Amino acid sequence: MQDKVKRFIAIMLLIVPGFMATYGFLAMKDAFFAQFGPEELNPSFMWGKFFIGLILFFAGVAFIGGWIFFRDRKRNYVAPRFKQKRKK
Repeated sequence: MQDKVKRFIAIMLLIVPGFMATYGFLAMKDAFFAQFGPEELNPSFMWGKFFIGLILFFAGVAFIGGWIFFRDRKRNYVAPRFKQKRKK
């Protein structure tokens, strides 16, 4: 039973940053393409929404990338230059 709970928590730790990255990408896309719509709705570029989306996107991608990198480092799937340095 505890193994299932641990796996569920691990999946949630990957799904939440994935949703963050997805929302960030969509926010950046909306901010960019809103400037091409009718002028009475959005007269200029939405910088706030774009930067919040950029931060969310990079935070989500960085978390998932770090997760994969450290998992691969633990299993020796990385190139020799990324392996942990051992004390002599």
